[in-house]
Amino acid sequence: MAIARKRFQRKKICKFCADKIDIDYKDSKQLRNFITERGKIMPRRLTGTCAKHQRTLAMAIKTARTIAIIPFTLNR
Repeated sequence: MAIARKRFQRKKICKFCADKIDIDYKDSKQLRNFITERGKIMPRRLTGTCAKHQRTLAMAIKTARTIAIIPFTLNR
């Protein structure tokens, strides 16, 4: 029977908390780092953002999509 090994992964630190960066819907370069190739918003467990900043990030991405700063899908 194989023994399951536990992998210890470093806890990801919220980029916005650490660097004190404000989330702005007009900053498309920053927002594209949190979107997948298919245009979906990346989850917290992959990006390492805290719950507060993930909510504001999601709202900023949705606002930027609505006013056509970011496309709904990146690759077609």
